Amino acid sequence: MKYIFLIFFMNLLPQYAGKSLRTDDSYPKTFEDIKNEIAGYTDIAKAIIDLAVHGKAQNRSYERLAVFADTIGPRLSGSKNLDAAIKYMFSALQEDGLENVHLEPVKVPHWERGEEFAMMLEPRNHSIAILGLGSSVATPPEGITAEVIVVASFDELHKRAQEAKGKIVVYNEPFISYGETVRYRSQGAVEAAKVGAVASLIRSIASFSVNSPHTGWQNYQPDVPQIPTACISVEDAEMMSRMSFRGTKIVVHLKMGAKTYPDSPSFNTVAEIVGSKYPEQIVLVSGHLDSWDVGQGAMDDGGGAFISWEALSLIKDLGLRPKRTLRLVLWTAEEQGGIGAEQYYRLHKENISNFDIVMESDEGTFKPSGLGFTGNAKARDIVKEIMTLLQPINVTDVYDNADGTDIDYWMRDRVPGERALQVPACVMTSVNTSGFIILKGTR
Repeated sequence: MKYIFLIFFMNLLPQYAGKSLRTDDSYPKTFEDIKNEIAGYTDIAKAIIDLAVHGKAQNRSYERLAVFADTIGPRLSGSKNLDAAIKYMFSALQEDGLENVHLEPVKVPHWERGEEFAMMLEPRNHSIAILGLGSSVATPPEGITAEVIVVASFDELHKRAQEAKGKIVVYNEPFISYGETVRYRSQGAVEAAKVGAVASLIRSIASFSVNSPHTGWQNYQPDVPQIPTACISVEDAEMMSRMSFRGTKIVVHLKMGAKTYPDSPSFNTVAEIVGSKYPEQIVLVSGHLDSWDVGQGAMDDGGGAFISWEALSLIKDLGLRPKRTLRLVLWTAEEQGGIGAEQYYRLHKENISNFDIVMESDEGTFKPSGLGFTGNAKARDIVKEIMTLLQPINVTDVYDNADGTDIDYWMRDRVPGERALQVPACVMTSVNTSGFIILKGTR
C-alpha cells in the first residue's frame, strides 16, 4: 500500500525535490518549506487511501491477478506462456486507459527442465523430491548412479576434494539469509565440478520446508565441466547429512532431461501516465512478469507486477495528473538474472539524468512494514516526510537501502531506489519456487 502512495507523492513534489534525490546540492527552498508542501497533500493522500482500501478499487489488484494467474499459469523465460502473458498485459494496460503502452524487445534465455527423477538406492529405497536448477544440463539418457558425499559448505567440499571425485555432492548448507545462502544454488555445480563430482544436489534456499524443493537459476563457468544440478528439500538434505555423519554409505540415481535452446525474443512491457510539468523526468515503478515453471508465479512476482499497475490505475481513476511521468515497466526474464532489466538499462541509460527514482516490488504482497530507500541524506529526509502521509494505515518507517535485481543497475549509477518492505508473513512454499527475497541492506 505504501508503495502506491510514495509513487504518487514523488510525482507531485516540485522539481527541486525530485532533483535533490540524486545530488548533494543545497535545496532551493528550506526544508521547512518542503515539509509544509508535503503536508499540503494530506487530503489527496486520504483520497488515495480511501479509494484503495474502502472504495471501488478495494481488492481490484487481487482480482486482476487471480484472473491473470488462472488464465496464463506459469511464465518461464522463453516459453509460450510468457509470450501469452505479455500479450495479455499489453491489452490490459491499453484497456485501462494508460498512455504510451508499448513493448520493448529483449532476448531471453530459453531453458526447459524436462522429466526429472531421483531415487536413493542405498541404504534404502527412497524417492527424493527434486527440481532441476535453471540452465542445468541433462544427465545421460540412462541417468547417473553414484555415491553421495554430503558437505555443509564450500570450504568443507574443498577440504574433502579427493573424496568428492566421481560422486554426487549434496550441499546441506545452513540457511543464514537468502542473500548469503543463495550462492550455494548459483555456484554449487561449478564448485562440485572443480573437484570432479558428477552431479550436485543443493538443499533448497529456505528457512522452512514441507518436503518442497525450490528451483532457481544457477550459473556455469567457462572451462569448468558442466554437471547436472538440482535442488532437494530441506528434509532430504538433513536426512542424508545424518546418514553421512553415522558413516552410512549413500547411493543415489539421478535422471534429468533438461534442454537449453537458443535465446528467444521477448519484451519488457511499458505503460505511462505522462507528467504535466516535467514529462521528461521519470519515476519508474516495476515488477517482473516472468515466473518459474512449477507454480503460478502469483507471489513471485505477479503480486509485485500488479500492485505496480494498480498504482497507475489509482491515480488515473482519481483524475490526478502527476508532475513527472510515472512509468510502469513489467520486466521479462528476471528469474534468469534480471535479463530484461539489464537490457532496458542499456537502452535507456543515456537518459539517466531524467530518471528521478526507480522502484521495484518483488518481495511478495504481505502486510507492509516500511520502505527501503537508497539515496543521499537530504533525499531520505524528504522521503521520511512523504511517509508521514501514510499514518492512517500505520506505515511510516523508512529503512536503509533498497535492493532489487531489476533496479540495481540504476542505483549503482546513483539513481535513488525504493523497495517495499513487508512483515515476514510466510515461508517459501512450492508456489514461490524461485525463492523468497530477503533484504540484506548491503549498500
